[in-house]
Amino acid sequence: MSTQTPAGTGTQIDEGVRAPARGVPGGVREVARLAYPVVLQNVSVTTLHMVDAAFLGRLGPTEMGAAGYGGLWIWTALCFYLGTGTGVQTFVSQAHGAGRERECGPWAWHALGAVLPLLVVSTALFAWGFPLLLSLLSPAQELQGFATEYVRARALGCAGVGTTMVMGAFFRGLGDMRTPLLVTMTAAVLNAFLDWVLIFGHLGAPALGVQGAGLATAIAEWVGAALMLACFLRPRLRRTYATSPRWPERAEVRRFVRTGAPIGGMWFLDMITFSLFTTLIARMGATPMAAGQAFVVLLHVSFMQVIGFQIAAMTLVGRYIGAEDLAAADRSFRSALALGVAYAAAVGLVFLLVPGPLMRIFTADAEVLALGVPLLAVGALFQLCDAVGIIASGALRGAGDTRWPFLVQTGLAWGLFLPLGWLGGVALGGGLVGAWLGATVYVLALSAAMALRFRGGAWHEVKI
Repeated sequence: MSTQTPAGTGTQIDEGVRAPARGVPGGVREVARLAYPVVLQNVSVTTLHMVDAAFLGRLGPTEMGAAGYGGLWIWTALCFYLGTGTGVQTFVSQAHGAGRERECGPWAWHALGAVLPLLVVSTALFAWGFPLLLSLLSPAQELQGFATEYVRARALGCAGVGTTMVMGAFFRGLGDMRTPLLVTMTAAVLNAFLDWVLIFGHLGAPALGVQGAGLATAIAEWVGAALMLACFLRPRLRRTYATSPRWPERAEVRRFVRTGAPIGGMWFLDMITFSLFTTLIARMGATPMAAGQAFVVLLHVSFMQVIGFQIAAMTLVGRYIGAEDLAAADRSFRSALALGVAYAAAVGLVFLLVPGPLMRIFTADAEVLALGVPLLAVGALFQLCDAVGIIASGALRGAGDTRWPFLVQTGLAWGLFLPLGWLGGVALGGGLVGAWLGATVYVLALSAAMALRFRGGAWHEVKI
């Protein structure tokens, strides 16, 4: 574990974020400078997912598939509130770009007041009622008990992950990507250690299996939240950005929700459709579900890192709109897109060249490998298309243009994603590969729509 703590990063916030951009405003160099800490942060998150899956894969394909399936549904229960909370970044980046520093800190408190109480209540009800949901969805019977164990353990950390998400959005709005990086890496190392302890019963702990994986993540999420709050409440930030605790103001909460809720809606829509899509696979049995889970974890190698370029685009677009420099805002999008697509192309090449060794990270089961290896050829195209949409949607959020993307994604998710997944995987008998080919068509259409929306310039007229 690194000896450098998040609490030691005050210089990054108080001096670094107001420094003038090096090179062309919104150019590749500036985007890369902001993106690389987020990329490193997401590498740690990706590693965490791989460690989880690899540990659980040692227990068996059923345990690995069940935890993956349960994880999708607990994230679905959380994601509306978490996505809404990330709207803080739009408000902070635009206020920061306009030089209104004392407006930045209060937005985090308004966001916490808007999302945290509902998040806690909703997640508790979801965890309690999850067995009923499983009875309606009817995944393979052997997955259901383990999935319930995982969901109920993970739910204990929901308030922690909500707090971390909001505070992380505040720091990124300022252009401080280092603080969330250090907090996340610390939590990820702790999570991996607790996985080893609680899944297998080391150091005198009981061997809790799937439930232990969920508890490890919940504990790490609370530790991450505590570290993030400690950074947020430092005296220098209180003086500069007014981060001291305060009650949310009703008018500002309403203003925040108008922009943030469509982001949360997009996150929820994305997850609910993906969870239902995964249910199609879970009905095929534990082995296809295990192969699909390993494949999704490998996709994290691409899309989690591309999110780094998305966040850089979101921050810079918001900042330059606040500074009334629309040309630099547009340039930020194009620079992030170039970097993100180049990275996704490199990952796609690895998927094509060494699919077998990648899948064997998670399992030696011959049936799982036979199903999973062909998926990586589909994944090479899927994640390349997805990179375009991820970055375009981030640029739109930075501009405050959130309602149109939500409506378009709603139409495409229900009109393309689920129908094509069912058609390719079930109706035409394509199984796992057929379902993901249908998903690839959907993500291609969605990404094209988001990119064309930003290039069309409608965001120039958006006011938050």
